[in-house]
Order: sequence, then structure tokens, then C-alpha cells
Amino acid sequence: MLEPEEERAMRMVLEDGITKTKKIMEGNQEVNFTIDEYQRLHQCVFDLHSASYRNNSHWLLERFVKSLEESINSVVLPSFVDKRDALLLRELVLMWSNYKMMTKWLCKFFESIDRHFVPNVCYCSLNDISNNNFHDLVFKEFYVKFQDVAISLINKERMGLHIDCSSLKNVFLVFMEMHKHTGIAYYEGFESVMLEETSNYYCQVAQQWLSHGSPADYVQKVNRCLEQEAERADRYIPSGTQPKLLKVVKQQLVYEILDKLVEKQRPENCGLVTDFYQEMLSKCANMTLQEGSSWTTEEWLSALLTSSLVCPLS
Repeated sequence: MLEPEEERAMRMVLEDGITKTKKIMEGNQEVNFTIDEYQRLHQCVFDLHSASYRNNSHWLLERFVKSLEESINSVVLPSFVDKRDALLLRELVLMWSNYKMMTKWLCKFFESIDRHFVPNVCYCSLNDISNNNFHDLVFKEFYVKFQDVAISLINKERMGLHIDCSSLKNVFLVFMEMHKHTGIAYYEGFESVMLEETSNYYCQVAQQWLSHGSPADYVQKVNRCLEQEAERADRYIPSGTQPKLLKVVKQQLVYEILDKLVEKQRPENCGLVTDFYQEMLSKCANMTLQEGSSWTTEEWLSALLTSSLVCPLS
């Protein structure tokens, strides 16, 4: 058993250590613990835990959790106030990185209860508790906002604006980490919404291009757009999403608009659509640009439009 004064002294040492870890959350990247500091904090937790297993162990666990909540409420959440666009995503990535560094030290200090007490009470580890706290108090509350900002930035780049690609790439990694820690498919949820938004975006683009230019202009725009979309995806979209994204873009710019494009290309002197033309149109519509084809989209569309010029002699 520890004397009351000894126990109070150990708790004060532990409080000093917790206060120092909070400086990491505040952005002080130079915070570090010497071997002596680490050993002293680790020993304090061990002695408190050993002296009164049930009472002190419960207190230690509660203090660990409270330290997480204090940092989130005093540092993380206020940091999101008035942050928009890339600044919000950048702040999320920074706060998550700092939080992981802080909890890494805390888990080291509280290793004694992590090994001998927490699994029997919580059926998980202190690291799990740390991740769940960040998820419940931060990520879960702001996820929709993070998702909307990410999609907005992607659309801004499509319109020719410069964006912070690094922040986008990093925030997708955070989405995936949250899936790993919680089992909730956050990135897949984002991917689904992003692909739907992309489909809607290019549906409108296709109609505008078709209405304000020749079929030849349209073909060139589509080819250039697909090249840009592929380059964009390669910069910050995870590899598993890239083929899905390009498929959606191609669907809206090529396959969905195909009939209208061929109709517009048809020479005026061909008159009304004949059975022969309808057959040609059907053949054109059934043409597909297969994966691995040596044809570019521009070559494929040009060949298709050339074939649509064939009209029967009257």
C-alpha cells in the first residue's frame, strides 16, 4: 500500500506528464520525453495500479480518457471553427497526426493498465479507446462536411482552379484509417457520393458542349477532358477508385450522349432517318471502347462519326 502523500505525489507527476503531452496537440512538434521522464511516468502508473488494483486502476483509466476528451474539446474542435475548403481538410490531417502522437505517449505511460486491467473492463486496448474517442467526438460529427469540401475541391480543379492536392490525398488516407479503426466504410461512402456527383457534373458538361460546338469540337474536348481526369486522379485519387472514376466520366461524355452526337453529325441532305441509317446508328451505338484497346477515345469517336456520314442514295 502507498502512503497518501506518496500517492498524491505520483498523481502530480502523472498530471505533469499529461500536461506535457497536450502541448503536442497544440502544435509543439519539439515536445519529447527523455528516457528518465518516460521511466518515471511509467513507474508511477505501475505503482498506482499495483498498490490498489481496483480503485486506482479505475481512476487511471478515467484519467486517460479524460485527458483525450480535454485535448479534443480544448484544441481539436476549436481549430475547425471558421475553417473552410482546403484549410478545413488541412486542419483535420494536422489534428489527427498530432492526436496520434499524443496518444502514443499516453499509451506508453499507461501500459500497466493497458495490459492488466483495460482488456478485462473494456474488452479493447487504450489505443482502441483513443481512436474511438477521436471518431465519436470529431470525425463522426464533421464527416459530411469533410466529404462535401473534398468533392467541392475536386470540382473546382475541374473548372481550372488551383487546389491543394496534398490535403485531398491525405484526407482520403484519414478516411481509410477511420474505416480500419471503426469498421465504418467512410472512404467507400465518400467514393459513392463522389462518383454520383461526377456523373451529374459531366452530364451537364456533355449537354453544354453538344449545344455550343460541332461534333468535331466535342470529340476533341472529350479526349482532352479524359486525359485531364486521368492525370487528376493519378495525383490524389486512390488507385482503386481511378478506373471507377474514368468509367463514370466516359459513360456521361461518350456512351450516354452517343445517339445525339451521331444525329448532330449527320449531313443535312440525308433527310429523314431511314431504315438504313437507323441500322448504321444501331451499329455505332453498339461499338465500345474496350479496356486495353490501342484506340484513343478521340480516334474511336472520330471513326464512329465518320461511319455515321454514310447515307443511302435516293
